[in-house]
Amino acid sequence: MNIQENISLKNYNTFGIHVNAKRFISIDSLYSLQQLLKSEKDIFLISGGSNMLLTKDIEKLVVHLNLKGISIDRENENDIYITVNAGENWHEFVLWCVSENYGGIENLSLIPGNVGTCPIQNIGAYGVEVKDTINRVEAIDIETRKLVSFSNDDCKFGYRNSIFKNIAKDKYIITSVCFQLTKKDHKLTTSYGAIEAEFSSKNIKNPTIKNVSDAVIAIRNSKLPDPKKIGNSGSFFKNPVISKSKFEEIQKDFPNIPSYKVSDTEIKVPAGWLIEQCGFKGKSYGNYGVHEKQALVLVNYGNATGIEIYELAQNIQKTIKNTFSIDLEIEVNII
Repeated sequence: MNIQENISLKNYNTFGIHVNAKRFISIDSLYSLQQLLKSEKDIFLISGGSNMLLTKDIEKLVVHLNLKGISIDRENENDIYITVNAGENWHEFVLWCVSENYGGIENLSLIPGNVGTCPIQNIGAYGVEVKDTINRVEAIDIETRKLVSFSNDDCKFGYRNSIFKNIAKDKYIITSVCFQLTKKDHKLTTSYGAIEAEFSSKNIKNPTIKNVSDAVIAIRNSKLPDPKKIGNSGSFFKNPVISKSKFEEIQKDFPNIPSYKVSDTEIKVPAGWLIEQCGFKGKSYGNYGVHEKQALVLVNYGNATGIEIYELAQNIQKTIKNTFSIDLEIEVNII
């Protein structure tokens, strides 16, 4: 096996942060991964590098998971079950599904990262979460090197959460994900104002899944930076869910606060709006800052360190807490 030494991870994380891997290997087969785990168990896994902020050099063996392949397991009149290996690019997979008229993940277009990481934080956007389409997740048990299958229920999905972020963290390596998608009679989720506005501007009255995907791509491109041009990891913070009573208290001072009903007792508030109210939107600190079009996105303009971006995030959290009495939770993994 080709283990390299002192490799920069700048091109392996979407923030474009330069830290070194003391040892590094790229794995492109299940067999190679199982063989590696015979001698190496204390590893640092990296795939698309889209949901992490690297703040220091990595002393562990860095394993770049590069498993490729898409296969159709089975299908019936209404549904199709597709297994996708962990190293496949998420957005490219979404576009392929849209081109084949397989519905269910079109709202998740243009989310950065690879397929293997999508179940970990239960990625979501515009009213859809990936858990709604996941049939099962297959993973290698690091200790036993055996392949384990997790049903949707086994994954214990929550808002930007799953078993892989909690009790199963660092115990398994996700190798593939099986999705259950629709072939016809797609259930479109188009109630978000931005999507409706896109349809209205193009006079689309009976949208298809491609229309939804195109709308989401247009929206995201209009306000989110391309990681290939400006280092970022998409949404840095979770949208906080607060009690209805706390929301009503805040609303007294901020009558225009936007919100989404979660339940009869809980309200979701856009983190980007909170950050913008505190004056951070578009604020630059030289090599890093808060994106000018979307306050939820922290950016690396070129040579920032992970520590600098993390300290900015902590400053934002502290300010939100002091202003709104809301605990803003970081969505990105801080390494």
